[in-house]
Amino acid sequence: MNSPNHPVESQPPAEQSSYQQKHRPASEFNSRNEYLEHELEIMDLKRWKLNLPVRDYRIEVEDWVPAFAATIGKIVMVTAMVAAFAAQFNLSPEFIVENVRYELLIAGVLFVVLFSALINPLTNLAGTHGPMIPLIPLIAAAGGHPLALGIMVGVFGLLLSASKGGSKLVTLTGEGVRGGLLIYLGAMGLVGQIKKFDEWSVSIDQEPVFFVVIFATIVIYAYLAKVQKRWLAIPLCSALAGIIAYAMGTPFSFVTEPGLPNMSPFYWWGEDTGWQMGWPELHHYIAVIPFAILAVAMWSPDFLGHRVFQELNYPRKANKVLMNVDDTMAVCSVRQIIGAGLGGGNLASSWGTYMIPAAIAKRPIPGGAVLTGLVCVLASIIGYPMDLAMWEPVLRVALLVGVFLPLLEAGMQMVRSAQNSQSAGICMFSCALVNPVFGWALAMLLDNLGLTGDKERAESLSWTDKLTIPLITFIICVGSLALVGQLPGFPALL
Repeated sequence: MNSPNHPVESQPPAEQSSYQQKHRPASEFNSRNEYLEHELEIMDLKRWKLNLPVRDYRIEVEDWVPAFAATIGKIVMVTAMVAAFAAQFNLSPEFIVENVRYELLIAGVLFVVLFSALINPLTNLAGTHGPMIPLIPLIAAAGGHPLALGIMVGVFGLLLSASKGGSKLVTLTGEGVRGGLLIYLGAMGLVGQIKKFDEWSVSIDQEPVFFVVIFATIVIYAYLAKVQKRWLAIPLCSALAGIIAYAMGTPFSFVTEPGLPNMSPFYWWGEDTGWQMGWPELHHYIAVIPFAILAVAMWSPDFLGHRVFQELNYPRKANKVLMNVDDTMAVCSVRQIIGAGLGGGNLASSWGTYMIPAAIAKRPIPGGAVLTGLVCVLASIIGYPMDLAMWEPVLRVALLVGVFLPLLEAGMQMVRSAQNSQSAGICMFSCALVNPVFGWALAMLLDNLGLTGDKERAESLSWTDKLTIPLITFIICVGSLALVGQLPGFPALL
């Protein structure tokens, strides 16, 4: 029997092609962490081929953590997005609940398991594009149609994926810029969630709940980090937050009853049913083009952060389980077109509330994807879990310890040298000026030109990688932001 540290190169060729033969029980390892890292190193997941549980990967207890975190994040983000559309088109609260339920089924049944667990487990799950939510009023004002927007986002996403543009941009983003982007996203998210939780506690006249819950969360998270069990942070901290809040008298009740949504696209895109907008016409597609371009432009920094998080938490030899950026963009695009066509109100992007907890737990994509699909379907049908996932104490703590605090920590790990800290600072400064898309594009251009960051790295790049691609990316991002009025001090060009 091989020892845990036995080099893969010395094994017979037959063993090198078989995950089942390389797999060894967890009891044979000195620690759980050692077992999980060994699993990551021996997997050889295939792109666009059938991958099966047990044969190609295993489902472990750790996979439940990203599954629950992803479902909570999905319910919250889709609700926020559909509610934003509903506010613009005068749709009822009942429409919001039914469409969110529908989206959970679309994700769980059609995409999460089929693509990320079976056909291509190197693609992250297709989640929700949160940064687009504030732009929905502008989309509606410009005469946009949700289905037209969904289709155009999918088309532009497929073009970016086919050109391998996503993976190229990830390669051209230096370590300092990556770190700065993660720090900014983590810090802003952290502050934002704490502020929203505080405002909620004030609104229900339960101000002490905010302090007690967050204080307990900090203590528990610090202990879990000390004993190297951060993957338990989401279930443990969220459960503790709910128990503390309820014990302190915070109101909570289950209101969403079991059921199934209408699953006919003709119902959702009817003149008097569903969205009550009918099918889109040519002018609707024209109106959403700049918003669709911006949505896809915002994918790259999002996808970059998720891929980097895997790289920071996985062992170095685990290069055959890392997220494929271009394939993930392709799946998100297909999911966007089909989901919108069926009547869903989601705008797709890489699923951060899944990937970040999965990376912390040292788990590959497919195992948790199977469980995520199951949990999403059950939450949709049962209904009551949707209420619990959207309860403020559970929601805010899950996002704090499962997404934003890990992002902040990962970014700080990447900024270790003076050169990287310079690039990171410029990136954060630029993000604060406009938004993360602008900050990432500008910082990448300056970093690759050698004006900031690692000068030796900049000198090693060709002029195409140093100037042409970063400049084109910056122009597209700034142009898209200008068209929809997202540059401070400048009115929309539309």
